[in-house]
Amino acid sequence: MKWISEYQLFLFDFDGLLVDTEQFHYKAYIEMCLRRGFQLPWNFSRYSQAAHHRSTDLRDQIYAEFPMLQAMEPNWQVLYEEKKQIFLDLIESGSVPLMPGVAELLLALQNSSKKRCVVTHSAKSLIESIRRKNPLLDTIPHWITREDYTHAKPDPECYQIAISRFAAPHDSIIGFEDSPRGLQALLGTRAKPMLICPPDSVYLEKVLQQHPQVNYYPDFHSL
Repeated sequence: MKWISEYQLFLFDFDGLLVDTEQFHYKAYIEMCLRRGFQLPWNFSRYSQAAHHRSTDLRDQIYAEFPMLQAMEPNWQVLYEEKKQIFLDLIESGSVPLMPGVAELLLALQNSSKKRCVVTHSAKSLIESIRRKNPLLDTIPHWITREDYTHAKPDPECYQIAISRFAAPHDSIIGFEDSPRGLQALLGTRAKPMLICPPDSVYLEKVLQQHPQVNYYPDFHSL
């Protein structure tokens, strides 16, 4: 991993990039709807299409799928809190593996004393639960969670905060994302954008066509 010497600050998304949590999020939305009396007929690919572009797409598309659910509970934040608790319960009851190559990269960054920060849409409570399952994540010294900024990804605010706090003026910065929404936020900064996602991701071809400056790898082992 000699390439890490080229950068002074490393920025990481979290869900689906460092930890394999996307299936838990998917199952939590399915269960949230079910407890309200609605069976969400989405497979994981359909869920990914809704989850990875705009922060409001899941809300809008679930409400479009179930107008009666919106009539029952028009405040999406109430439903989201129900989903979050289901997600936490799923996390607590099982393991949350690191994504391929993450362990090796985190150890290399620790040994090199590189500045590094997670910038996530997830709430602090969710992050803490997952960190308890994976102590290696504690090698990352800085964490910016949803409570630390106002505007959700794809707005670049969260990454701009990380850079303002942890980067020196002439630092070379590299950032890693796994979704179009997060990547758009990263592109609003001076960080070198890296997209890490499976080669069969439904959005991959379109993203690379729209953003030829983005560097793509299927996993961290490939870097």
